[in-house]
Amino acid sequence: MSLSVEGKTAIVTGAANGIGLAVSRHLLDQGASVMMVDMDEDKLSEEFDSLPEKEKAAWFAGDLRERLTLANLMSATLDAFDRLDILVNASRQVMADDPLGATGDETMKELLQQNLMPAYRLSQLAARRMIAQAAESEDEDSPVGSIINLSSIAARRSHPELLAFSVSTAALDQLTRSMAVALAEHRIRVNSVAFGSVMSDSLKTTLKENRDYRQSIVDNTPLQRIAGPKEVVETVQFLASEGSAFMTGQILTIDGGRTLIDPVSAPAH
Repeated sequence: MSLSVEGKTAIVTGAANGIGLAVSRHLLDQGASVMMVDMDEDKLSEEFDSLPEKEKAAWFAGDLRERLTLANLMSATLDAFDRLDILVNASRQVMADDPLGATGDETMKELLQQNLMPAYRLSQLAARRMIAQAAESEDEDSPVGSIINLSSIAARRSHPELLAFSVSTAALDQLTRSMAVALAEHRIRVNSVAFGSVMSDSLKTTLKENRDYRQSIVDNTPLQRIAGPKEVVETVQFLASEGSAFMTGQILTIDGGRTLIDPVSAPAH
């Protein structure tokens, strides 16, 4: 089974920090060319400058909610690398809110715009480019491309204050399944990694503001720890490689077993 991504070109969104940054660095280490994308231009530029080798990397800053930004991103990627094989939709926003409060409606709208629509639109653009590349190739059997969405176990485990985030990630999971079916005939695979109990940038910020949350997360994670980003990025590499060539429409869960247990301690239902 080959897990190689060497020689492939990837777009990774959310690449200025957290999981997106870790994915970008890992794919570069594995020999892929990577277009690092984020809205935070200063942080993205800083992280790019810190890369030990920049020959196979490029960066693009912009608001992915804007259609023109997405078109410009695709043009910049093709200008830099001339092709696209992998798309990792790692950009996401987590917002807590009272679902019965005055701002609940706006929070829902914002998280769908942030977490769902850019992934949908960018997947469309990426798929069209991958299909065009395949039409120019004489190999009619080789994989054409891989799209990987980064989701959350919040799609299956609800918390009232995370209602909007849960809905946006559940929508992203269904987008993964539906796009997988729509693109299968073009030999483009679409999968997702849903994670929890992983030290993402958003979790790091939350734990700084609520120090008592850490022990609660550990206590309700069967493997009794919070994982590092590396345990997500290696799964992303697997989904991007030919090692997962017969997988599509799958939501792989990385959560230390957290979704397997009922956090209610009393044996009553």
